Amino acid sequence: MMQTSKELKVRCWIDIDGKKFFGPGRAQLLQLIDKNGSISKAAKEMGMSYRKAWAMVEDMNQRGQQPYVELHKGGTKGGGAELTKTGEEVLSIFLKMNEEITSTVQQHSGKMLGLI
Repeated sequence: MMQTSKELKVRCWIDIDGKKFFGPGRAQLLQLIDKNGSISKAAKEMGMSYRKAWAMVEDMNQRGQQPYVELHKGGTKGGGAELTKTGEEVLSIFLKMNEEITSTVQQHSGKMLGLI
């Protein structure tokens, strides 16, 4: 009998009016904007086009209760981006929630997959 590979996976995201709004990809984008102070650097690090990253930021800023990312126009130091207080809070809670979900799944994974 061939050895089979089993994996228990869980993905968590948030929909608004039935349309995907926030999940692991956008959380990662916010983390990288926070780290780099720039949407273009964050996009590059994710291997994503600047246009796609910009569209995601714009969507979060428009459909969230408050904007998540604040943009700064170019000056002597060039433009930049940083998370708003709301953006920081959403990211922080989402990451904590995901850690707890992952740890719950890991606790049950062995027994669950052993039965499958």
